[in-house]
Amino acid sequence: MLTIKRFTVNDMTVDCVTDQKQPVFSFALESDQQNVALKEATLTIGNWQRNVNTQIGIEYNGPDLEPFTVYKVILEVTDNHGEKATASLSFETGRLDTPFKAKWITNGSYHFTEKKTSPKPMHFKRQFSCRKKVVKARLYSTALGIYEAKLNGEKIGADYFAPGFTSYKHQLQYQTYDVTEQLKRSNELLFTVAGGWAVGAFTYARRNRVYAKRQALLCELHMEYEDGTKEIMTSDESFSVTMDGHIKEAEFYNGEIYDATVNMDESQWEKASIEKVKINPELLAQYGLPVRAKEEFKPVSCNKAESGMWIYDFGQNFAGVISAKIKGKKGQKITMKHAEVLMEGELFTEPLRSAKQELVYICKDGQQTYSPTMTYMGFRYVGVEGGHPEDIELTARAIYSNVDETGHFECSNTMLNQLQNNIKWGAKSNFVDIPTDCPQRDERMGWTGDIALFASTASFNFNTRRFYDKWLLDVQKEQNRGGGIPVTVPLVRVPFQWEIMIPMAVDHWGDACILVPWAEYLSRGDVGLLKQLYPTMKRYVKACKFWAELFSVGKHRRVWRLLHHYGDWVAPEAGLWTWMGRGKWTATASLANTSNLLSQIAEILDQPEDAKYYKKLSEEASDAYRSLLMDKDCRVKKEFQTAYVLPLHYKMLNRGDAAKTASHLARMIKENNYHIGTGFPGTPYVLFALADNGYIDEAYKMLLTDTRPSWLFQIKAGATTIWERWDALREDGTSNTGADDGTNGMVSFNHFANGAVGDFMYRRIAGIEPIEGGYKSFKIEPILGGGLTYAKAEVETAYGQVKSHWTLKNDVFTIDIHVPVGTTCYLTLPNDKTHVLGSGHYQFQEGREEKEHAI
Repeated sequence: MLTIKRFTVNDMTVDCVTDQKQPVFSFALESDQQNVALKEATLTIGNWQRNVNTQIGIEYNGPDLEPFTVYKVILEVTDNHGEKATASLSFETGRLDTPFKAKWITNGSYHFTEKKTSPKPMHFKRQFSCRKKVVKARLYSTALGIYEAKLNGEKIGADYFAPGFTSYKHQLQYQTYDVTEQLKRSNELLFTVAGGWAVGAFTYARRNRVYAKRQALLCELHMEYEDGTKEIMTSDESFSVTMDGHIKEAEFYNGEIYDATVNMDESQWEKASIEKVKINPELLAQYGLPVRAKEEFKPVSCNKAESGMWIYDFGQNFAGVISAKIKGKKGQKITMKHAEVLMEGELFTEPLRSAKQELVYICKDGQQTYSPTMTYMGFRYVGVEGGHPEDIELTARAIYSNVDETGHFECSNTMLNQLQNNIKWGAKSNFVDIPTDCPQRDERMGWTGDIALFASTASFNFNTRRFYDKWLLDVQKEQNRGGGIPVTVPLVRVPFQWEIMIPMAVDHWGDACILVPWAEYLSRGDVGLLKQLYPTMKRYVKACKFWAELFSVGKHRRVWRLLHHYGDWVAPEAGLWTWMGRGKWTATASLANTSNLLSQIAEILDQPEDAKYYKKLSEEASDAYRSLLMDKDCRVKKEFQTAYVLPLHYKMLNRGDAAKTASHLARMIKENNYHIGTGFPGTPYVLFALADNGYIDEAYKMLLTDTRPSWLFQIKAGATTIWERWDALREDGTSNTGADDGTNGMVSFNHFANGAVGDFMYRRIAGIEPIEGGYKSFKIEPILGGGLTYAKAEVETAYGQVKSHWTLKNDVFTIDIHVPVGTTCYLTLPNDKTHVLGSGHYQFQEGREEKEHAI
């Protein structure tokens, strides 16, 4: 029987509100038969129909859509066996270029001039009555700052930190909330607007007022009555504003001060003022994923430290907020401080730098509850002062962008399973509206290098489509005239850090404009993202080529030395200047890789001349690396692991040179007792460079090493997320804060970049690897080793679930696989025998007696 497993519009199954004039549809099918593929499909919206024979990235091409309208879409499909299935969904258009009638409002009497701090939160209210029965009501709202809305005392929606962080000077999201059921005859609409990213302190330089001098609110409430009449209530001078609300202070870094004794009916309200906003972004219906509260944690212990502080351990490092049930007295002040690790039984807050990560709650009398709404923390431990555990019940909620988990990996090694868990939590903790570097210290910025190298792993574990789409639009908008990509996106310039103040081409960091959409294309299969980013990619590679050629001749024109490089960033047993000094190797390899990927993308987009041009550029950069950065035996003079990893994984060498280079890498790793020696650029690929070049045992030994520096040392040390530094904790329990290596004190215990090893676990241990976009065709080719007796991975692709589950028992290898409808799998068994398989469930066995059959 044929069924439609998933049917999406703009990658959403429900609640899609869009300003996209050509929404995009995709669907996945399931069948209990084998070798099933789509024959044809028909999409119907009103009088418009489109017949297709593809499942991914189907654009609407009918009459212009009307704003503020609900559309129903009917999908009918037929497979190659004549089976039929139907499904439907609805989506809603937003404003579609309809200008806001509302006005930006603020507190005109508030003049925020302080530096390195955040403004006081503003509270706006409007009381109104509904004259007749309302059958449909939508609130369209946004802010400069972050906001929360309540209607009649009840929170509207479930979002945190709306409108989200975008390149505000270019685009600003607005949210659409269905408030039909919340409306009463008499109503009060209340907004709280804190500084957030637009006005509050941001970056480690604590810049504020980056986009606006103070907060501002823009909203419209559209009401449709039972008799068909309509009314729009807009933000204007009819709103009142006060600074005297419950939330006294709110900032991402410092935290929140909340006074429960405040009676807002008695606060000093004044007439809202019209704000003249200095930027003019395009206002777009939310196209990214909202930030939501997710998993709940209860303390695993509560102990009193020598300082007198009660310390709650939640057992997991994550980004989120506490929820407190408190029995208190009026005026009682309870302080809650957050940290990732303990030192000598006390909160270790040195890595936070200037961030406080602190909540201050001033109680009213009796039982009460509190959870912050205008901040979040990166923590495992919470220290409480001013209250006793008998009177305070704490739980915690993880907060991150509403990404669906799509991947699962496990194996017979429990430490690798914990590593997989750490990788996922590192991603969740840093997918808070943008891909951040860390969730705790005074940073939490959109560093491009971290996500460039982690994107492929993330796309196994999560459906990152809307998350990436939103951020990549900012990448496009922030690209400078010369083609360089800022090292942080959205770009907030940091004084005296010139690579951020003056964006330029920076290898592996700027590569995000190619590596992220490429990872997403392989995972989801929609060529539309490649089309959108293609001009950006071309301009970026042109910029890389420019810097390589500047002041150079001959083959040296393809060795990229200038200007700034992070090089082998955070490689162990080295410091800032050593990392950066390796830049010409990492950058030249980057030029070879990005131009090669761009050649492949040009082929997909039917740009044959571009494909030839970038292929030639890649070959020239590869030749320059081999000729000028290695000796005749492929040795690098001042050896470091990444210098061998990159040309191997990027396939820059001929077969003979690859063999020599792999032998040098394997030798270095053996001499280093199988410890990791790579920085950010090499870490995702070091195990591939070994295993794919004949050093499978060495790859597994490196993966399974559990002394520092290694992935599993972190597990032994009790880590529940991925560390920024391989020696964030040392064997003696002390921490390397980077105080003496030129980074001015930089250490995080929740930094996803080095979790890119997850790619190896899916692609080589489980053996799952896409060949065509979206897994239209893919291979399953497990590499056995490391004493593993089983591995299991499942990935929810654009076409459906891919499954690889193998066991090794008594020298008999058995594998169960699942191939989604409409795809082709190339299965290679350990004996190198390959099977080409259409959709269905299969089991194969080899060893004492070879068997194969469908399930």
